[in-house]
Amino acid sequence: MPLYLGVMSGTSLDGLDIALIEQTTTTQLLATHYLPMPDDLRQALLALCVSGNDELARAALAEQRWAELVATGIHGLLAEKQLQAGQIRAIGSHGQTVRHEPARSFTIQIGNPALLAELTGIAVVADFRRRDVAAGGQGAPLVPAFHEALFADATQRRAILNVGGFSNLSLLQAGQPASGFDSGPGNVLMDAWIERHQGLAYDRDGAWAASGQVQPDLLKALLSDAFFQTQGPKSTGRELFNLPWLDRHLAVHPVLDPADVQATLLELSVQSIVRALRQAQPITDQLLVCGGGAHNRSLMTRLAELLEGTHVASTEAYGIAPDWVEAMAFAWLAHCCMESIPANRPSVTGARGLRVLGAIYPA
Repeated sequence: MPLYLGVMSGTSLDGLDIALIEQTTTTQLLATHYLPMPDDLRQALLALCVSGNDELARAALAEQRWAELVATGIHGLLAEKQLQAGQIRAIGSHGQTVRHEPARSFTIQIGNPALLAELTGIAVVADFRRRDVAAGGQGAPLVPAFHEALFADATQRRAILNVGGFSNLSLLQAGQPASGFDSGPGNVLMDAWIERHQGLAYDRDGAWAASGQVQPDLLKALLSDAFFQTQGPKSTGRELFNLPWLDRHLAVHPVLDPADVQATLLELSVQSIVRALRQAQPITDQLLVCGGGAHNRSLMTRLAELLEGTHVASTEAYGIAPDWVEAMAFAWLAHCCMESIPANRPSVTGARGLRVLGAIYPA
């Protein structure tokens, strides 16, 4: 039975998700493992998202530590499941995105796959995004092809919404190629704002946002950003949506209660998702939500309120826990690379054609 491991470290930088799958004609999730991100490593990785001194050396040191952390997690999972390294065909490692600028034809994910292969004794498939960018694509999102394989339904018009640091949509309609795009910020601004004001990593259940009042003028200003006025293919990252971006908007508004800003940021995430979905797929029977945002009750409630006529639910209701979908996706992408199966979707990224994604680092 072909076994693959998938490793996902998202823009939230809260930790590492590791998923073990069995890949035959279907994808079966066998085991999972989570490792929290050490704070000093998190800060080192965040610092690489903007220009600074000695970036090359800092990136090299950070990715060594990242690979060592992943290897620790993988050894832990294998021990728990009583598996040997030789039983795993490959690790699909997303790496940590430190820059994503497809308009300038580059995207950078670090993670030292050579070191990861050395530490685990397992072949590593990494650097999935750059081949799509080389072919003129956005390099993101890459998960719609996997969402299609996992969730497509011949009778339902579905959308899969991943809400991590950023939000991306996969649109699935029978008889049509999968499409999708990044819709804008997911948790990234809310996480940064609550960390600034309360020292917390995230707003549990969206409770702080629920305690505030949405500020219409601020929301209108935030939604006026040019990114929200364009249709896919498109992708985004910390290069655009970050605290300095928010601060520039706040500087021209009256002093606001921090809880009201948090409420407005949640509404920004929700409205940008809803507007993008309605424009791209006006009739959607089901919206399946994965990623950390699926646990934000305020966000989920608001999505259901605005998407009347669409059944909104976590992917948990469809058999897959929302926290593991992306890690599973990169295990599946490793399988595609090892089998020379094209895994991008030009209808999603805008690439010139189908491409086999990833580079292989043998064990």
